[in-house]
Parts: sequence; C-alpha cells; structure tokens
Amino acid sequence: MRRGDRPFDAPSRRLRVRARHVSAAVALLLLGALAACLLIRPSNDRAWSPDQAVLPYAEIDGHVVRIHNIRNNRYQSPDRYMVDYYDRTFDLDGLESAWFIVEPFAGVPGPAHTFVSFGFASGQYVAISVEIRKERGESFSPLKGLLRRYEVMYVVADERDVIKLRSNYRHDDVYVYPVRAERAKVRRMFVEMLGRANELRERPEFYNTLTNTCTTNIVRHVNTIAPRRVPLSYKVLLPAYADRLAYDIGLLDTTLPFEEARRRFKVNDRALRYADSPDFSRLIRGVE
Repeated sequence: MRRGDRPFDAPSRRLRVRARHVSAAVALLLLGALAACLLIRPSNDRAWSPDQAVLPYAEIDGHVVRIHNIRNNRYQSPDRYMVDYYDRTFDLDGLESAWFIVEPFAGVPGPAHTFVSFGFASGQYVAISVEIRKERGESFSPLKGLLRRYEVMYVVADERDVIKLRSNYRHDDVYVYPVRAERAKVRRMFVEMLGRANELRERPEFYNTLTNTCTTNIVRHVNTIAPRRVPLSYKVLLPAYADRLAYDIGLLDTTLPFEEARRRFKVNDRALRYADSPDFSRLIRGVE
C-alpha cells in the first residue's frame, strides 16, 4: 500500500462511479420522458367526460351571434348530473355588462377557478369558463397540467350550471363582481372569447398550469380592452387573489372597500335561496 492510501479508497471510488451511472440513467430517463411528452399532440378526439364531451361554437353575423351548445347541466351532486345543452341567439347591441367570477378552492389558499359572464338587456346571461377538458375518470393535477396531459376548452354555459355547480354542490365560495368597462370593449371581449372557442374546436391546444389556464386566458382577453395591461403578478398564478388584483387596478366596478366588496358580491346564500328560480342570474346579483 502506498503512503497516503486508505483501505476504503477503492470501495469509495466504486460508489462514486455507481452514483455517476445512476445519475446518467436518471437523466436519460428524464430526457426520454420529456421527448415523449413533446411528441404528444393535442386532440379533440378522446373519451371525454360527459360534461365536456361537446364543444361550443358561435356564428357571428354583424350584431347577431348564434351560440351552439350552451351547457345547462342539472346537478344532483358534483359528479351526478344530467347533461343538457341549448342554442341561443344574442343581439350584440344589447350586451350591457361583464362579470368576473372567482371560486377559491375550499381548504387550500391560493388555487381558484375564475371565469367571466356577460349580461344582456334582455335579461339573458351567458358564462364563458376556460377549463381543462377531462377524459372519463380523469381529475386535475397541477403537475400533469405541466406535462401536456390535458387539452384546454372554453365552456360556454348557463349561469344556472356553472355558478350553481360551484356554490350549491361543491360548496365553494363564489364571488360575482361587476367589471368596469365601456360597452364597446365588453362587446369586443365577448366576441374574442367566442372566437377563441371556435379556434379550439378546429385546433386543439394543451392546457398548461403556468401559461394556459383559466386566469391567464382571461388576462389575455382583458388586455385587449383594459386601459392598462394587467401586470405580471403571483395573483394570476394563484387566482384566489385575482379579485384583489382586479380591484387594485380598477377593473371592478365598485366604490366599496375591498373586503366589503367581497361580502357584497359573494353569492352563495342567494344561489341557494333562488336555486330553482327562472330569474336566478338576476336574483343572485341582489336585484329583487
């Protein structure tokens, strides 16, 4: 044995070599998984969950919009429902308001679902909700949302579906805020969102937990009509705080202090009270 050598040097070298081999194998596996992920292509042809099996689309002719496949499910629980759709024609000249809706997920600070609804002089409302398009038996995972495992879709729905599902059956808090915007800009946003729904029907895309979510899509639409762009903020990635962001930059039509506005525009009690009313949308807004 040479001076300075130790009896355990050889086993240590073997361990280091083995560790390098393991690291290389793990790196190859990760690269292979990444390559396989990148080779996956989005599709509109899968075994979809029944509530997301039908894509909406719109036909726009001047000031007249015909929307096909407006979802209006009737729920017994979040997972038990009767699927229903209808078509309806809207007069864009009668589009009066937009509403920003936030559903913070119960028990977890930060995550939430956000969507938008539009109100017409006729008393009609139609909601547009950007969601993952689930396959049968599938549920949401933020990690899978980074790995091209979900397509993204625009659900066009009756408020008695998308609001009651969240307030009355999931029992999450639901806030329905009036948006401050000129009618011409509200109209532009509505038409753009319907155009995006049409595009996804023809060219599907993957959902992405960071870049292609419910809130990031809304931000992109809002940036086409807002007096100033929505700033980069963690409140977009953690949309339970998106209402605070919208309030701070003047997108919500309220003069109330923020916490008072949250109490005023929380609709859960009214959604339960007027669950079966044909005037559900008007009554949840506190208009008697």
